[in-house]
Amino acid sequence: MSELNDLADKLRSEGEKFFALFAGLTDDQWQAEVYTEGETWTIRNVLSHFVTSERGLVRLFERIRQTGEGSSEDFSIDRYNAAQQQKTKDLTPQELLEQFKAVRSDSIAWTLSLDESDLEKVGRHPFLGMTTLREMIKMLYLHNQIHYRDMRKVMER
Repeated sequence: MSELNDLADKLRSEGEKFFALFAGLTDDQWQAEVYTEGETWTIRNVLSHFVTSERGLVRLFERIRQTGEGSSEDFSIDRYNAAQQQKTKDLTPQELLEQFKAVRSDSIAWTLSLDESDLEKVGRHPFLGMTTLREMIKMLYLHNQIHYRDMRKVMER
């Protein structure tokens, strides 16, 4: 199996796992507070973050693939996330879930459209700094797992 297929399979399986997890939440669980420092984020906000961050990152990845240009050095993840939360504040959890499914499908298709050599292209990731597209793609699913750990703690209470 090629590395691209392996990355796409990891994105697919992780996406299916999270889709099932979010689809099974109760109304109360959607409102459970996960983060309370600064802006309070509920589980619904975390799903919104999954959608908007992945959508923006795949656009960034394509720009890196095409031009080698990544995010600017002064890019603020906090500002970006706050703006994206505002843009999605009126979406229902079900609408966000459908967007998550579509965004992840697009990420998988984009990954499979690459040449193996594209994985070595380097650009600036907003969190990782200068790194390869390979590491950036891996971060798409690792990022969600980090937030899942925090969500699980809240859901177990």
